[in-house]
Amino acid sequence: MRKLFLILAVCSASLLFAQTATEPVKVTDMLKIKQLGGVTISPDGSKAAFVVNNIEPDGDSKWEYKYVNQIYVVPTDGSSAPKQLTTRESASQPAWSPDGKKLAFVRVTDGKSQIFLLSFDGGEPVQLTKFKYGAGSPKWSPDGKKILFSAGIPLKDLLKDTALNPTKEIPRWPYEKPGFADNSQLKANTAKADPDGNWDEIRAYLENNAADKKAKVINKLNFQEESTTTAEISFNHFFVVNTEPGSQPAAVTHGFYRFSAAEFTPDGKQLLITGDMDDTQHPDRSLESELFIADADGSHLKMLLGAEGKTYNSGRISPSGKWLAFQYGTTSFVDVPSLAIMPVTGNSKDIITIPFDRNKGNITWSNDEKYLYFAAQSNGGAPIYRVDVKTKQVEALTDVNSGISSFDLKNNTLVFVKTEVANPFELYAADASLKNAKRISSFNYDWVKNKTLSYPEKKSFVNEKGLTIEYWVMKPANFEPGKKYPTILNIHGGPSAMWGPGESSMWHEFQYYAAKGYVVVYGNPRGSGGYGATFLRANINDWGAGPTSDVLTYLDKTGEAGFIDTSRLAVTGGSYAGYLVAWIVGHDQRFKAACSQRGVYDLGTFFGEGNAWRLVPNYFGGYPWESATKAILERESPITYVQNIHTPYIIFHGENDLRTGVIQGEMLYRSLKVLGRTVEYVRHPGGTHELTRSGNNRQRIDQMLRTIEFFERFIGR
Repeated sequence: MRKLFLILAVCSASLLFAQTATEPVKVTDMLKIKQLGGVTISPDGSKAAFVVNNIEPDGDSKWEYKYVNQIYVVPTDGSSAPKQLTTRESASQPAWSPDGKKLAFVRVTDGKSQIFLLSFDGGEPVQLTKFKYGAGSPKWSPDGKKILFSAGIPLKDLLKDTALNPTKEIPRWPYEKPGFADNSQLKANTAKADPDGNWDEIRAYLENNAADKKAKVINKLNFQEESTTTAEISFNHFFVVNTEPGSQPAAVTHGFYRFSAAEFTPDGKQLLITGDMDDTQHPDRSLESELFIADADGSHLKMLLGAEGKTYNSGRISPSGKWLAFQYGTTSFVDVPSLAIMPVTGNSKDIITIPFDRNKGNITWSNDEKYLYFAAQSNGGAPIYRVDVKTKQVEALTDVNSGISSFDLKNNTLVFVKTEVANPFELYAADASLKNAKRISSFNYDWVKNKTLSYPEKKSFVNEKGLTIEYWVMKPANFEPGKKYPTILNIHGGPSAMWGPGESSMWHEFQYYAAKGYVVVYGNPRGSGGYGATFLRANINDWGAGPTSDVLTYLDKTGEAGFIDTSRLAVTGGSYAGYLVAWIVGHDQRFKAACSQRGVYDLGTFFGEGNAWRLVPNYFGGYPWESATKAILERESPITYVQNIHTPYIIFHGENDLRTGVIQGEMLYRSLKVLGRTVEYVRHPGGTHELTRSGNNRQRIDQMLRTIEFFERFIGR
């Protein structure tokens, strides 16, 4: 009997262990994460459509994976599980028809994005547009008879398109072709191509070479894209199309200008348009944006708001059509735009500014016009806020321990995507006050619940500038009191990014490092977003020493708790954080290993090499040839201190990364190699600046594994 009792006890214990057993987060768990976005609620509030980004096997290779977007729909009361609406090819950008019976969405066909219509009465999606320039961002007219969409038109096509440019006009702003006093060279050259002919014939020959991609003739200021250089200028324009298949789109914006947003007014009679119509400056030089109102066919265009050196955007007209909500700011990158409202029939003198010192997004009116809703990064999270329009009081509806990446509001129903430590992405529904929030999806919940997660502890201190610096400490997933653990100091880029428990892009990396037995320390040094304009601008002319002081201080304070092995420290970061890692190891010798990803190391050459070159004048007040600025750039460039770097170092750069420029990584690597330092350089073919977030999944895994494997070489166990 005693023996039987022991057997039953052992079996019961084993069963209990099996039921409660947890697993460590693995590097390949990255492939399980489903990202949610594009939330839109049906007009009656009963259903929500949204987009799910899946990572799926790509072809026959066991190691290759691709991204696939599909559209789902779910009852907002959570009465049933989400249902997949689209299959096969990726689908995105869902938009409900006003009667809720159809859904417009975007899918790539024949190499271009086009708009499809899906009827809830049944049947396969029907392709609505077959526009030669593609179609995206669909928005229904209030009567459901038309759809507004956007398309990118290259200059070379806009010049000769008889429908969009019937009078064969040319830009009024300077094209900046050297040696030509006007833009006449943009007019069609009818000469026969002949390399031995007259100048018109020679120019025709040279034009053919450029058209056949034998040469890139660059005259524009912004010639670097994310992965290649381009000589082409393109313009985003808006079109309307009837909702019967076979209808031909009609342009509602015109000319050689860029337009960034457009939407119907609530009565459908007009359009609110955001763009820049400066005809005196090349589009690459004009950074302003204005708000316009026009008739529904694009006629009678009138500027509502616009000024030199200012940006006006994010326009939203209230349900009654009486009020306009928008943001305005300066053309500087280091700026927090202001939220404001004014009567649609008013002007700049009628602007009512709503004080809230954070970057705001997805501005949405409540149906009764009492509130404006928006999301904003703040103190490590991205809460949903609402502001009382009359009192201008802002109220946080969710906390800073989570992040809301997408939401929609209809009547008294609010549906949103939330990121938190317990789950990277999931869909929730609540009332308009965010009470009684309910999870209505399980895309990540089912597999994450079996994982051992590390929950960050929030800390803070006040630096020498009087700024409160917040940071988080994640203990190893297998943490045991009394033991000391190796530690990774992980730094964010930007420099205006912000990390915290509500940040989705780092969820897996942080949990993976904790699962591997590391303490992870991260935070938001001066210059980060999410803390207001003063904090954001606190690293002007100070990219190195000041932020370094902040991150090393929170590392030191973490060490005071006693569970960090200070002889086994590593530091890593990408983009601006790649810069800061290089700066740190050039000024501090405490780390046993360091990793920089896609970093900037010489600010002078970065000005010419990276498409983010405007960071130089915005943060350092000038250009590399100006003596005062040149001295600052040299002082602030990590390459200036390369001879002081002795920390074992691994450097990553995507081979097609033109946001920071690949020569940055080559310069740092070669310098350290010449100096005989311990350094390894990894290039990922085809990789761009977004490699670790949305790049090739095999390369994403490769970079994470190479980083931790490099640390293990020098930290050991």
